[in-house]
Amino acid sequence: MEKITRALERAFAQRSSLADGRFTVVPPQDDSVEFTDTVMFRTPAIELDPQVRENERILPPNAAGPYGGAYKMLRTRVLRELDTLGATTLGVMSAASGEGKTLTAINLAIAIAADPARTVLLVDFDLRNPSIHRRFHHEPTVGVDDCLIDRRASRDAMFKVTGYERLTVLPARAAQETSSELLASSRTAELVAEIRARYANRIVIFDLPPVLQADDALAFSRNLQAGLLVMSEGKTRREDVTHTLELLKGLPFVGTVLNGSRERIPRY
Repeated sequence: MEKITRALERAFAQRSSLADGRFTVVPPQDDSVEFTDTVMFRTPAIELDPQVRENERILPPNAAGPYGGAYKMLRTRVLRELDTLGATTLGVMSAASGEGKTLTAINLAIAIAADPARTVLLVDFDLRNPSIHRRFHHEPTVGVDDCLIDRRASRDAMFKVTGYERLTVLPARAAQETSSELLASSRTAELVAEIRARYANRIVIFDLPPVLQADDALAFSRNLQAGLLVMSEGKTRREDVTHTLELLKGLPFVGTVLNGSRERIPRY
């Protein structure tokens, strides 16, 4: 009880400037979750039709279904590397477009959120072509772009999806012509620091534009602790992968994902 009281006092002290009645105290759901999700903002939840989910190839809650195993394997390997690095932020990126980075980011976030010891914030920082909200068939009235440009509070743009209890999404609302300048700005650094510091057990996943088609990922990389590179079999060129890794040589990569592999994987 004393531990809980101290955690409550710390949480309210950190958020004293936010005492506007827009948050509620929520007890931990599971002993395996650190008592850091003490203050939970009232974020709107949307319903995701099962048929829409299947059409968009989004994993069901708890990463169930025939494809969940592969993403859970990816989750376990990514978390192991992040824990080794002491990192909580991960940029999901690709060398070129059409290689599956956004779907990988979404399903990896769902798989990590299926771990009772973790919570996940999925952020759409592909400000040239924001698409995460479209995958969920949701049209936000406030996006992370508004948080950067108009300094709207990040909680105003967040939404949750019914059934995915430990997953929160921070979408982008509209494409931005000055996306790289926004991602390199001090406001972006402030926002990343804010969402990183809020919960100790939270993994923040950023969906970023293709590395070789814009300077956005490179401009933002200084705010990242780790990267995950997505490739597509028969499409991604070896020299593009090499060039991407050279451009981001200061960023630790926790691994690579090969989409569209024709290799048969035996089922257990």
